[in-house]
Amino acid sequence: MSITFLGPLSSGGEKLPFYSFQVPAGFPSPAADHIEKHISLDELFNIRAPHVYLVKIEGDSMQGAGIYGGDLVIVDRSVYAEHGDIVIAALNSEPICKRLHMRQHEVILMSENPKYPARHVMEGDELLIWGLVKYSVRSHEKT
Repeated sequence: MSITFLGPLSSGGEKLPFYSFQVPAGFPSPAADHIEKHISLDELFNIRAPHVYLVKIEGDSMQGAGIYGGDLVIVDRSVYAEHGDIVIAALNSEPICKRLHMRQHEVILMSENPKYPARHVMEGDELLIWGLVKYSVRSHEKT
């Protein structure tokens, strides 16, 4: 698995309508009178904050967590990583996206796909946590 840093968004942003009802996966008929307010996705996900950035995921090692190759993840570098968090990190200068497991003095970077083994952080390894994955965005467009 590899990742591509996309960085922060440029200034600006369009506000989109937010409907106040839940949409079933059938044949909804949204009407203009159900619009509660207009929201901005960058405001909703706090993307414009200086400590938040976007990363494009490549590979399938995190599919069990719902993160697939081609997905964009929204990463917050201002939050301290804890056991169970999904992180963007560098292990010995290799950028990765994994679930962080910390037990006593042991640190393990876990894939969410049984095809990939856990990566134990050993003495002498360099692990840098670049941020926590807060959200993921996936395109459902046919390619």
